[in-house]
Amino acid sequence: MIDLRYVKKLVELLDSSSVDSIEISSDKGMKLRISKTPAQRGAVQVAAPMPMPMALPASAPNRPSGETVAADAPPAPKPANPLVEVKSPMVGTFYSRPEPTAKPYVSVGQRIEKGQTVCIIEAMKIMNEIESEYAGVVREVAMSDAQPVEFGQVLFRIDPNG
Repeated sequence: MIDLRYVKKLVELLDSSSVDSIEISSDKGMKLRISKTPAQRGAVQVAAPMPMPMALPASAPNRPSGETVAADAPPAPKPANPLVEVKSPMVGTFYSRPEPTAKPYVSVGQRIEKGQTVCIIEAMKIMNEIESEYAGVVREVAMSDAQPVEFGQVLFRIDPNG
């Protein structure tokens, strides 16, 4: 079984370097390839961050001396979404339970702890247990059994304050 923390660390290293891809092979015949650019079907793809354009300050119009201008009011802050998202760390197939006749790992309204297994993602015939990075109450299960998932796709939404 692949340690997901190891894969996440590899993705972070790749993101922060000028290297385009990493490929690792085990003595048991398993191969893992992580690439910034699309290459082969089934490869985990990491998008390079895009630079954000900066807004230039508008030049102040000429005003007669002594005239005052009210400062522009800052835009109202958007209400923060209180829910946090558990996202897929890989491409694969989502399973909510360890076997077809078992109960799901988690359900809506259930309190979970950080590090608790929330689902399985099957990738290359390997069952990878996905652990929550957050503690809280499950508010949404965004996937259904045997549904394909992409890297970074939302699996669950959790209320950390619930």
